[in-house]
Amino acid sequence: MLNDTLSRVTQRIIERSKPSRTTYLARIAADRSHTVHRSQLACGNLAHGFAACQPDDKAALKNMVRSDIAIITAYNDMLSAHQPYANYPQRLKQALHSVGAIGQVAGGVPAMCDGVTQGQDGMELSLMSRDVIAMSAAVGLAHNMFDGALFLGICDKIVPGLVMSALSFGHLPAVFVPAGPMSSGLPNKEKVRVRQLYAEGKADRHALLEAEAASYHSIGTCTFYGTANTNQMVMEVMGLHLPGASFIHPDTPLRDALTDAAARQVTRLTETSGQYLPIGQLMDEKVVVNGIVALLATGGSTNLTMHLVAMARAAGIIINWDDFSELSDAVPLLCRIYPNGPADINQFQAAGGVQLVVRELLKNGLLHQDVHTVAGFGLERYTQEPWLENGQLAWRDGAQHSLDNNVIASVDAPFEHHGGTKVLSGNLGRAVMKTSAVPAEHQIIEAPAMVFDSQHDIAPAFAAGKLNQDCVVVVRFQGPQANGMPELHKLMPPLGVLMDRGLKIALVTDGRLSGASGKVPAAIHVTPEAYTGGMLAKVQNGDLIRVNGQTGELQLLVDAAELAQRPPYQPDLSAERVGCGRELFSALRSQLSGAEQGACCIPF
Repeated sequence: MLNDTLSRVTQRIIERSKPSRTTYLARIAADRSHTVHRSQLACGNLAHGFAACQPDDKAALKNMVRSDIAIITAYNDMLSAHQPYANYPQRLKQALHSVGAIGQVAGGVPAMCDGVTQGQDGMELSLMSRDVIAMSAAVGLAHNMFDGALFLGICDKIVPGLVMSALSFGHLPAVFVPAGPMSSGLPNKEKVRVRQLYAEGKADRHALLEAEAASYHSIGTCTFYGTANTNQMVMEVMGLHLPGASFIHPDTPLRDALTDAAARQVTRLTETSGQYLPIGQLMDEKVVVNGIVALLATGGSTNLTMHLVAMARAAGIIINWDDFSELSDAVPLLCRIYPNGPADINQFQAAGGVQLVVRELLKNGLLHQDVHTVAGFGLERYTQEPWLENGQLAWRDGAQHSLDNNVIASVDAPFEHHGGTKVLSGNLGRAVMKTSAVPAEHQIIEAPAMVFDSQHDIAPAFAAGKLNQDCVVVVRFQGPQANGMPELHKLMPPLGVLMDRGLKIALVTDGRLSGASGKVPAAIHVTPEAYTGGMLAKVQNGDLIRVNGQTGELQLLVDAAELAQRPPYQPDLSAERVGCGRELFSALRSQLSGAEQGACCIPF
């Protein structure tokens, strides 16, 4: 039986979305072609479209029978997670040839690494890059040559941006093709220990660099449970990957077989296959709710509280943080993956992986089973794991129970009865806290505010001993319209040191922390942001603030009459909006919606 809360929230989303979803479905129905799409092109257009093809492909594209599949790639060889994509286009084309289809690289999209840009000016472009990725992919697909699409992307803003573009071409079938995580390196707990020693001046830069390099050491996604791996988890549970595709290592025979299978599978969903299933139809309200449940049950990245909103809106589906909060009350926390625990994503995979999580949630009515996926109808297919049988790809039943109860728990004995994400609200606005990473005794704090208007002011204050007290560190003017809403990971080592000294510390910010927020209780994504008149702009040093990750309270404990008389503080941000390309993004920045609306500049 379906869980009552899951059923109620889903029905509420369906009702709320009726006007926009109806309009969206009508649009993609009008864009549908009952033959290959290139048949709509004039001869000159079509000739340009296949001019560079090999003779056999050119002949196939002339005959208006075989499907032409777009390949949208986020390849670059600086991102460890995306470096494996270098050879994917050729491999995908060969797999498409094997089933009588054609593949063309329709376009490439930018792919930046938040791990490289943390604390740097480039981080202020990170969130906006999601919308740029969506628009870049749309440029490639706009040639109208294509009958389906394969999307190559993994990391933080890249997957959500690709999904948004795929849904803007929602009349096309789409399969997303991951590349897998790197092998395990230095344990995450040891990496954090060295970071904190460095913050205290007890380890030098050489020791820090050696620790970081031993952790992030090869191709594949970083092994902690940040946004990249959360993307993969959510995409698989939403049925946009092939079953079991998310966490197989790069450059292995099984990964190659899954990549080939993805190419073949998209052709089975095209108009000419007789089993037409466009992504805009596949991704309905139930699929979106399944994505939220996957996020909550695994304690995934808080970035997805924005990305899922934007992705859903691209399909005409309206969700908000109340939906996350209500589902979180019903969905237990089933996973302990760093920073929620010591295990990395490879240990999660070994313990039973996505298949076991889906099995547990389905068994207890916490996922919609009756959904379309790229592998067929019904989510039970995602309780199966891929393997090679005599060199051929096959699927078999995945783990029936956890192979490591410290990493994956059961619904009957979860790590927490509440999901890993909590929505906070009060006179400071609304915010999100990743409670799965914060011990219960640290989730409630009431302390004086220490106010900063730049993340770069924290380290000097820490070094000067100004933070050696119980305090709520407020870092404001970090929201979407202020500076693009950067991630503030460089705050975590010094704040973690203060907590280790026995101080009561919390962070309140309109910026982001993603999946790596760690043990510090952090009310993030505060909306309305300070720059647009949010209450954060009125907070002063010494004001008492209450942060309660259990009841969901975010309160500035100052008399309402006094607050009404305080003018909001507005710093001059002009100097921070030039350099490192930031001036090129001024128009986008000014159009970004609030965090709860997806921090999006595309008017879905």
